[in-house]
Amino acid sequence: TMQNIQDIIEKIAAVVDTHKLSGGRYARWITPGNNNRDTGINPYGCADAANILYTIGRFPSDADERAEWVKALREMQDPETGLFNEATHHPIHTTAHCMAALELFDAQPLYPAKSLLYTAEPGRLEGLLDSLGWYENPWPQSHQGAGIYVAMNLSGDVNPDWNRRYFEWLWNEADPITGMWRRGETTRDGTKPLYMHMAGSFHYLFNHEYAHMPLRYPERMIDSCIEMFDRRELPSSFGKCCNFIEIDWIFCLTRASRQTPHRFYDIRERLEAFTKDYLEFWRSADYASDDTINDLHMLFGGVCALAELQQTLRGELISDKPLRLVLDRRPFI
Repeated sequence: TMQNIQDIIEKIAAVVDTHKLSGGRYARWITPGNNNRDTGINPYGCADAANILYTIGRFPSDADERAEWVKALREMQDPETGLFNEATHHPIHTTAHCMAALELFDAQPLYPAKSLLYTAEPGRLEGLLDSLGWYENPWPQSHQGAGIYVAMNLSGDVNPDWNRRYFEWLWNEADPITGMWRRGETTRDGTKPLYMHMAGSFHYLFNHEYAHMPLRYPERMIDSCIEMFDRRELPSSFGKCCNFIEIDWIFCLTRASRQTPHRFYDIRERLEAFTKDYLEFWRSADYASDDTINDLHMLFGGVCALAELQQTLRGELISDKPLRLVLDRRPFI
């Protein structure tokens, strides 16, 4: 069934506008809330305003205006370490996120991610990946394992040998039972719910998509995602607020589906069922007071979900301009 979502897009654009401080400078939050949030300029505020405007077709085209955005983002990089920092995420996540936003302007950060360059030495990249908490903390830890690829590839010189080692490690560590990363950890007794492994794996998946690399077990990834949906094993807030878990799940299905005909119509069916409920959230939300909508980072997660649904469910979600998923241009959200 065809639905016009332009009304939703106009509301999203208006929210971004309320977070604007000055040219290219945005707050992530506009109210301090009960956890003393920072309402000033914020790396996620700036990066996600750019991400959202790119997605909804309102990206700045004027050269002077673009220069202001680039300047605002570049100023947040620590010249000593080459990293970007923000209180809510690991510095590798913030660094990858800001570098990915700069890429939308065809710009690079002023410095490479200096404190991560040690991973070019033999065994050091593998050592880092090996040390991540795949069992006890797969979702947040994936921010480092995926973010380092982005930081190494979007900040200047690309190292083909580093990239080969990166994807080789992930190929060898794909789990044959769930299709996720890491082998053996996604089904081990006492591990986190599978959706947390899925949300972590999503971060490695978008790097594979960017580099046009194959998945080892796309069929298993599809089965895992369909199963968690059918068994209601996703969080109770799934599809009822702005977050990233929705795009994580959608993208795992849609992109694995580009590598195998496995359960093609089953995937379609689940995505259509999800979309029906999801649009209800977007239509009934109070855009002025919804806390997830007024966090530009969470809002961006929701916007990505709409973009990937529109691209996959052809002709079902209509907007004046087609939505453009940033992940089709460069990795990292």
